[in-house]
Amino acid sequence: MAEIIVKLDHINVSLAGRPILSNLTWEIQRDQRIALIGPNGAGKSTLMKLIAQELAADAGQVFRIAGLTWGRLEQEPQLLAGRTVLQEALSALPELDEIERELEWLANRMAQPEVYNDLEALEKSMRKHERLLHRYEQLDGQRFESKIKAALLALGIGRDRWSTLTEHLSGGQKKLVMLAKLLVQQPQLLLLDEPDNHLDLPAKRALEGIIRDYPGCVVIISHDRYLLDGVATHIAELEGGRITQYTGNYTTYANERAIRRLRQQQLYAAQQKEIARIEAAIARFELWASLVVNERHIRQARSRQKMLEKMDKIENVSDAKRMTLELNGWRGSNKVLELVNVSRTFDTGVTLFSKLNMTLWHGERVGLVGPNGAGKSALLKMFLDPESTSSGEIKIGPSIRIGYYAQEQETLNPDQDLVACIRQAAPLTQEAAVAFLMRFLFSYDQMQQPIGKLSGGERSRLQLARLVLQRPNLLLLDEPTNNLDIPAIEVLEETLNEFIGTVFVISHDRYFLDKVVDRIIELRGGSLTDFIGGYTDYLAERGYDE
Repeated sequence: MAEIIVKLDHINVSLAGRPILSNLTWEIQRDQRIALIGPNGAGKSTLMKLIAQELAADAGQVFRIAGLTWGRLEQEPQLLAGRTVLQEALSALPELDEIERELEWLANRMAQPEVYNDLEALEKSMRKHERLLHRYEQLDGQRFESKIKAALLALGIGRDRWSTLTEHLSGGQKKLVMLAKLLVQQPQLLLLDEPDNHLDLPAKRALEGIIRDYPGCVVIISHDRYLLDGVATHIAELEGGRITQYTGNYTTYANERAIRRLRQQQLYAAQQKEIARIEAAIARFELWASLVVNERHIRQARSRQKMLEKMDKIENVSDAKRMTLELNGWRGSNKVLELVNVSRTFDTGVTLFSKLNMTLWHGERVGLVGPNGAGKSALLKMFLDPESTSSGEIKIGPSIRIGYYAQEQETLNPDQDLVACIRQAAPLTQEAAVAFLMRFLFSYDQMQQPIGKLSGGERSRLQLARLVLQRPNLLLLDEPTNNLDIPAIEVLEETLNEFIGTVFVISHDRYFLDKVVDRIIELRGGSLTDFIGGYTDYLAERGYDE
């Protein structure tokens, strides 16, 4: 059996009076790569903070092996402003900087006459110098800078980015810089909280390889099922405050979970039938005892009641509550959208793309892919404003109604409450708006709060709710799976597959693309390339090695 490096024993955690983790017990073993999954709000990030000693449990204990080192990548890492990418990455080992300063100070000190002429002082300085050199070698100080640069390059951060100030980085780029620092630190336990969010497809491929090859234990929170299939050796499902662990990747987990739940449902049904039989016998004996005072009937009733009380009850299989999403599209024009020699040049003179040609037909499901910065979101927004082209023409079909999902959620007013937002999108009564929002898993208390107080996943669900009310027949979706948990993504996939209309989606979620689209368009180097099929077909034709 592999060595246990962390053990959580009967852990309870509550936040703001709400129970998050309940009597949770979990063991993490050396060299495992564990995907920690569960619905939004289940407590996955809380559990990570608990393991990293950034949070204390209300009850229970966390045991760690002696000398265990760990590093945690946060969902939204904060980098020190004013530093370049390379300066920030080189701050990964502060101890190394301190050793180098002390070595320099000692070298200067030993060059002073009052030291080198004093045998005792010189020996003392030399012994300290030797200890520091030994520690410097342990930290591989001579190769540190080259290792940092190699880590940045492996994660797709090229030399042209090393002089960029950290405050000018995207969320995904900040995560990559933090991950590079962690990789050089080489902790025995790597805790990664959604490391793939906002990463483009090449960066995700690089991340997969790094996690697979990491010489230690990794616990990763991610909603990217493709990533989890590629790296996970175990799945830990957090639901209802407790952990259930499965061996294998995400697909293995999904199959095993379905079988377990089916078996549990069968056992539950059989036990309920037995309970009903015993309860009927108790009622019968109690009735006989009341009609004819008979001690034997009373004892029989009590005996069966005790039998019920001692029975190990099998829980009913209750799926986590899923949002209800119904996008009732309609046919509209056969030619939905057409680009004719479309170009976009900024006022600075920089051309984002030029002479793009593309046609969207009714019923197509198209995925737009390409590296970050290629102009995917800019192109999508141009569909909303056909006059925004620098040259060329964007033609929208005459009976097309567009529904737009914004990646940065700028279509939502952060100061507005949820009910007002929904009533602005459609003429609903207060009661109807409340009932509608409940279908998207919002509580009544949340509905009264400003949108700005919602989490990223909650704002994503609100955007989807507004789309339903707009009744579009062309969906323009910019990273719709970002911030959604896996159950919500599965609902979105099912809904899009049943949608009567056209879907044009930007996504870095490869599993989602394989489930939803039947055509891939790549925007790279200012031009479009068409591929028939899903993401896996695109990879094969593109010649990428996954």
